[in-house]
Amino acid sequence: MKNKGIVAIVGRPNVGKSTLFNRIIREKKSIVEDVPGVTRDRLYGEAEWLTVPFILIDTGGITLQDTKFAKEIKMQAEIAIKEADLILFVLNYKDGICPEDNAVLKILYKTNKPVILVINKYDKKDDFNNAYEYMSLGMGEPVLVSSTHGIGVGDLLDKITENLPKANEVFDSKNVKVSVVGKPNVGKSSFVNSLLGEKRMIVSDIPGTTTDSVDSEIKFNDKVYTIIDTAGLRKKGKIYENLEKYSYIRSISSINKSDVVLLMLDVSLPITDQDSNIGGFAFEENKPIIIVANKWDLVEKKDSNSMNKKEEEIKSYFKYLSYAKILFTSATEKVRVNKIFELIDTINNNLKKRIKTSLLNEIFNKAQLINPSPKHNGGRLKIYYGSQVEAYIPTFVLFVNNPSFVHFSYKRFLENQIRQYFDFTGVPIKIIFRERK
Repeated sequence: MKNKGIVAIVGRPNVGKSTLFNRIIREKKSIVEDVPGVTRDRLYGEAEWLTVPFILIDTGGITLQDTKFAKEIKMQAEIAIKEADLILFVLNYKDGICPEDNAVLKILYKTNKPVILVINKYDKKDDFNNAYEYMSLGMGEPVLVSSTHGIGVGDLLDKITENLPKANEVFDSKNVKVSVVGKPNVGKSSFVNSLLGEKRMIVSDIPGTTTDSVDSEIKFNDKVYTIIDTAGLRKKGKIYENLEKYSYIRSISSINKSDVVLLMLDVSLPITDQDSNIGGFAFEENKPIIIVANKWDLVEKKDSNSMNKKEEEIKSYFKYLSYAKILFTSATEKVRVNKIFELIDTINNNLKKRIKTSLLNEIFNKAQLINPSPKHNGGRLKIYYGSQVEAYIPTFVLFVNNPSFVHFSYKRFLENQIRQYFDFTGVPIKIIFRERK
């Protein structure tokens, strides 16, 4: 599976970062308001240019003023810079270079990341007479854009795709990359320590004691696994109130570069939207997933049916992850922790599974007899034949009378039919409909 490049937009407040973000991802996902500091939370979006997909991160404006959220926004932007493959440093053409721009520059100079200097709010009617001033910043030739009107954005996207690192190729079965993701304080570091058999991560009951994501190689039954532990966050001894928001950036980065995702929950507490959001990103990225229900030892008043009840509760909350296996663990007690390797191997085998075309078409024919497609968009879907194609994720191409006749519920029904006959536990399935010419 190819990993997508990560691009972070940074700059001082009110230079048009959010408008540029929306222009590139082609949807109004970020709040745009002509008030400095309105973008407090990092937002991410999927973008693509000339068949090159990438993840775009919008950050809050870095400011010198001691305003509410200023420190949190600076910390958030620094994390985005650290996790990004490429940085867009945005300035406001109308204001020129300000002291706060120089504050951002100091952060960027400390990185070895490629930076594209973007001069926003530029009008073609204006004479660009201060090119030398911008070139003196040491960021190369600037790209002039007006994100509001779309001027120069195509040139910027060309430059982004040129500077992104080449995507990593397919799954290496000899060294499986496994990311451990979840909101702060669900036990990610304790879980990784249990796998490693050593206290390599800082572990405490304070959310955010993992300062950096750490890659650790583990050999188990003659196979090598790279375990990527991800972030809670701590900065200079201070735990910030809105810490959970910042765990997204590292989770996104870790999910993006992994082969298998372990979504960790604290089952001693209620499931939250934060858990679902992190799982949702892994789902959108078509990653194989195992849900790790950790801290089972802290669940009170357990009986012989408690685990089954909790499993049903998790399944009802993560309906979109119906294919994910759920593993109950206690990282601190080292209960069922090593069973994760067995589940990862099952996923590895399921990713390699190939279904004979004749058998597949027998299933689709039966499916249409059992449950004919409903009328949708003025017609009824008819499947002529289908086959599995070579891909990292099990992918099936169905040749039909008209792809627009496919209702999402019928697509889900066909996926369930495939899963009913074949074990694809832990892995997503992709179904592509094509018109038969």
